[in-house]
Amino acid sequence: MNKHHQPVVGSLIRDWRQLRRLSQLDLALEAEISQKHLSFLESGRSQPSRDMVLLLCEHLGVPLRERNALLLAAGYAPVYLERSLEDPGLQAAKAAIDLVLKGHEPYPALAVDRHWTLLAANAAVAPLLGLIVDADLLRPPVNVLRLSLHPDGLAPLIVNLGEWRMHLLARLRQQIRATADPVLADLLAELLTYPAPVEPVRKGHAPEIDAEPAIVVPLQLRLGETVLSLISTTTVFGTPVDITLSELALETFFPADAATGEALRAMAAQSVSGAFPGVP
Repeated sequence: MNKHHQPVVGSLIRDWRQLRRLSQLDLALEAEISQKHLSFLESGRSQPSRDMVLLLCEHLGVPLRERNALLLAAGYAPVYLERSLEDPGLQAAKAAIDLVLKGHEPYPALAVDRHWTLLAANAAVAPLLGLIVDADLLRPPVNVLRLSLHPDGLAPLIVNLGEWRMHLLARLRQQIRATADPVLADLLAELLTYPAPVEPVRKGHAPEIDAEPAIVVPLQLRLGETVLSLISTTTVFGTPVDITLSELALETFFPADAATGEALRAMAAQSVSGAFPGVP
């Protein structure tokens, strides 16, 4: 069996090394092994031990899910668990997620998985979801990037859609480079088919070479007569050893100006009665 697996795991190691744009010498030096030994592993002339697979994965920054795949290819059992957030073993993590989401109110916050699937959200997200025209976009599994950029989603309400679209696509491309996830690649291909706005430079607002760049890209969302300007942050679990937690991210939004803060607080106050501004 091991002979059958040798070229498979070796090619996977080589693929990840090339994805990270490392030479055999670079990786060998980082992993503190000889370049000759690494060459033998990649060619299938040598069989890596379980510890060697994990060592190389660590230095290559291979996601936990793919580390299990490399272990299986080498003939070893996976070492990283993947459990539902409802699993008793993840209750402490789930409680932390719920605490962050609830504590972030009246500002929007949500939890997504590796494919940008919506896993949880706080009450401040409900008014935004209520603006979605196409009900199919809200049927589980709900994809956050699709909601944002789809012409029947939030896209028509995003004032700076061109800028926001470029920001989201850049994040997605970076994620694809890091994970080589084919599902994300398909998602990117889909998003690229959505209409892309052409935002001409306004008269008197030509970009200046020496102009100070923006610190962050805001999400500017029009709700009736109000424009919400939001900046986002991403929070991940530190050093997770569970696949589910390693792939989970919390997206939290903050008001970029005083008017947005006041509007969000007013929306939260009205939500007590179930009435949201701009939501039918």
